[in-house]
Amino acid sequence: MIDENRILWDRCVAFHGHVCGGLAIGYKVSLLAIQLLNLKLNESDHPGCLSHDEDIVCISENDACGCDAVQVIMGCSVGKGNLLFHMRGKQAFSFYNRKNGKAVRLVLKPKPLGMTKAESYAYYMDKEPAELFEVKPAKIQLPEEARIFRSYVCECCGEITGANWIRIVDDKKVCLDCYESYDRFCV
Repeated sequence: MIDENRILWDRCVAFHGHVCGGLAIGYKVSLLAIQLLNLKLNESDHPGCLSHDEDIVCISENDACGCDAVQVIMGCSVGKGNLLFHMRGKQAFSFYNRKNGKAVRLVLKPKPLGMTKAESYAYYMDKEPAELFEVKPAKIQLPEEARIFRSYVCECCGEITGANWIRIVDDKKVCLDCYESYDRFCV
């Protein structure tokens, strides 16, 4: 493993808490995305992080271990709004570079059957990233940048809630937890 990549791998392991095949998948998919989106790691500006804001976006089709490596290497996170989940149970990741307009969907190829966890981990770590993933066009349109919503106090429970999650009931602003939906067809 190249020294720079070893540092990235060690950061992923420290963040995730252990070594596993799933983390290796996220590590390798991130390395391939860096190559395909023409990204450069700029240690002086943002140590260990490619996206200090929402420049790089990842839409993951799973919420498994690999997402931790994506967070560490790509700088994508739920809190910044540039790690999004389109849950399909697939080891598939779409990456978008807002600066140059490039986008790619990377789908994990099947591994040989009958491997133990240790063998799977070794298999993923021994392969080059391009050997592990099918490269496809991104099929989900790049989402808009995250919005910041005004907050309101729920007039039922008193908790603060973002405007897009407030409902009006009898002229009162209520959160989704306090809101009772009305549907005449669901009895």
